[in-house]
Amino acid sequence: MTDSPLTVMLVAAEASGDDRGAGLAQALRRRLGDRVRFVGVGGARMAAAGVDSPFDISELSILGLLEGLMAYPKVVRRANQTAALAARERPDVAVLIDSWGFTLRVAQRLRRLDPVLPIVKYVAPQVWASRPGRARTLARSVDHLLSIHAFDAPWFEPHGLPVTFVGNSALALDFSGADPGQLRARIGAGPADPILLVLPGSRPGEITRVLPAFEDAVRRLKAERPDLHVVVAAAPTVGEMVRTRVAGWPHRAHVIDDEPGKRDAMRAATVALACSGTVTTELALAGCPMVIGYRLGPVTHAILRRLIRTRYITLFNIAAQAFVAPELVQAECTGKRLAGELALRLDDVELRRRQVAAQFAALDAMGRGGPDPSEAAAEAILQIVAARRDA
Repeated sequence: MTDSPLTVMLVAAEASGDDRGAGLAQALRRRLGDRVRFVGVGGARMAAAGVDSPFDISELSILGLLEGLMAYPKVVRRANQTAALAARERPDVAVLIDSWGFTLRVAQRLRRLDPVLPIVKYVAPQVWASRPGRARTLARSVDHLLSIHAFDAPWFEPHGLPVTFVGNSALALDFSGADPGQLRARIGAGPADPILLVLPGSRPGEITRVLPAFEDAVRRLKAERPDLHVVVAAAPTVGEMVRTRVAGWPHRAHVIDDEPGKRDAMRAATVALACSGTVTTELALAGCPMVIGYRLGPVTHAILRRLIRTRYITLFNIAAQAFVAPELVQAECTGKRLAGELALRLDDVELRRRQVAAQFAALDAMGRGGPDPSEAAAEAILQIVAARRDA
């Protein structure tokens, strides 16, 4: 390394990427102290880790093909803005986290701007599930891939893209400090009172499409179980949107939007109703049985149905090759169906126990208990930079 600080550009466009970006920034800071500075795009967690974003990333949390087409001018504008930031700050390396459509456009602009800038993609597109052609596209656009799945490399290395497996940061979440009793006291629940935790997603499109069915499920359950406590965990990217919706519910629900509170809730909940995404892995780590729901726009779903190669949408279900947690998707994602699956688990302690055990087994197959992925990613980034400087 030279005496000047290493300038690292980190780019994330949604909540899970914001988490990974913050973890990577913190790991690099632990290694380099004042000898690293950060520029880039991210959310609240990356901001707390020292990455000041020039715009709010919530507008880039786009769900669906039609929505992507409608948002295309905005995505291009923000990609141009991100490239302009790189032109001013001259980073030593750029790390683009998840968010395929946005980060691909950023990568293409950074390549034109500075052909020798090391560009690293952190989290691969799920080409093993659909659209394998993206592997070749990514290989043409970036220099290195940091993979969160051990099975990613064979999809990308044949196209000449070096892959380093760093592990899934969601598997490294530490719930040892979570306090379920504190959550119960916070919402006025007794030690044995049932708690339903609702996690409606982190994108505006998910709130629009998924939350209505979740609301109907909660309404049905509350009608039969007045003593059921309902907690809604709101991601920072959609916090105000979720609070506004929940404020109109005819029954009381507690909105949690802080990370410690969310972890307390995951440990305290009797069962969770979750939108498909990273949060399902977090719930499994917390030992919380869950029911998973998801909806796409009809056009997007019709197209993807012809492209998807896997029966499952949840990572631990994919790892287990079984519906460890039920997945209710599209037409099956209704309040009645969701409420029915949740009621089974609220009423059956043994069913909850079996599901948690199966979730833990799937997490072990995914690599739970391995090295800290943020530390592994930080080490990989430093090696990539050192190799480029030595070349």
